[in-house]
Amino acid sequence: MAKLRITWIKSDIGYVKQQRRTLRALGFHRLNQTVEHEDSPSIRGMIAKVSHLVSAEVIGDGTR
Repeated sequence: MAKLRITWIKSDIGYVKQQRRTLRALGFHRLNQTVEHEDSPSIRGMIAKVSHLVSAEVIGDGTR
């Protein structure tokens, strides 16, 4: 399975609490932090909700 590399690029100040909680659920603690997650529909949905605050890229295709 492919992995996603997600970077928090914009502050969550001034955005609704649900979006801040989504960032925390993705594993972010500070701005410009990068996390990696397995590609899944739930993670893709969370990224879609905060797409204006993060950048995401697919790393690897999961086959070796």
